[in-house]
Amino acid sequence: MVKLDEIQKRLLLEIADLHQVPEGAYNIRSDSESVGRQSTANIEIVSKTGVSGLEIRIKPGTKNESVHIPVVLTKSGIKETVYNDFFIGEDADVVIVAGCGIDNCGNQDSQHDGVHRFFVGKNAKVRYVEKHYGSGSGSGKRVLNPVTEVFQEEGSVVEMEMVQIRGVDDTERTTRAELGAGAKLTVRERLMTHDEQRAISVYDVALNGKDASADVVSRSVAKGTSCQKFDAKIAGNAPCHGHTECDSIIMEQGRILAVPGLEANDPDAELFHEAAIGKIAGEQLIKLMTLGLTEAEAEEQIINGFLR
Repeated sequence: MVKLDEIQKRLLLEIADLHQVPEGAYNIRSDSESVGRQSTANIEIVSKTGVSGLEIRIKPGTKNESVHIPVVLTKSGIKETVYNDFFIGEDADVVIVAGCGIDNCGNQDSQHDGVHRFFVGKNAKVRYVEKHYGSGSGSGKRVLNPVTEVFQEEGSVVEMEMVQIRGVDDTERTTRAELGAGAKLTVRERLMTHDEQRAISVYDVALNGKDASADVVSRSVAKGTSCQKFDAKIAGNAPCHGHTECDSIIMEQGRILAVPGLEANDPDAELFHEAAIGKIAGEQLIKLMTLGLTEAEAEEQIINGFLR
């Protein structure tokens, strides 16, 4: 039976919406150790040999099942790198929930670097949710550097929800994808930084097969003196469709840099990029304040709606 303390429970609620140990397949990692694991008839989770991490194998045709692999750090000074490989069989349709929460109450930096590789079989569908969260009263930083690599076979669909709303001092988020014929990738990133935080998001997508498509959209808010960089590249190597979008709100002395990259290597590759960076419109604040909200409350309502 998995036993969790109150800090672990709170972090799991933030990053994986878990009020208790989930049903189905899961591996819960805390302070560099597995504290609970369960496989199912269709989803097998085993430890890697020679390196820290997991192999998750999902049988072809698996439907309506989920995998939870959250990570929590509750001790100051921990630094780890974990390598997880997912093998999703043909025609499967599954949900994978990952993410990391760090509670650092000490004066040493705590850092989790996760490398996730997805090998998605023909006509399979994956919904992947990755949430990052930081808390704790210590002066040590909360550092998260996720790397996600996706390899999609013909007709596969991957939907990714990448969320970081509060508490992470430094992060470099790198996502690479290679899509075969008819494969589809959708990414929805939601990000907020504050104080002196730094966040870099890099996307590098190769549309290699006919009728492959990618839609990468980031919504972010930079507050305080925090800085963000959104660097998105889509390469169209066949008749395909690609779209990236960065929509950001800048507040106080925050800084945001959007770097679009489109590379067409086929005359029938259709690639588009959109970017918008600005402050909260005054009329939005006035409208909410006439309803009785303070300026701070109105700003919070607008930001919450923007990042929803």
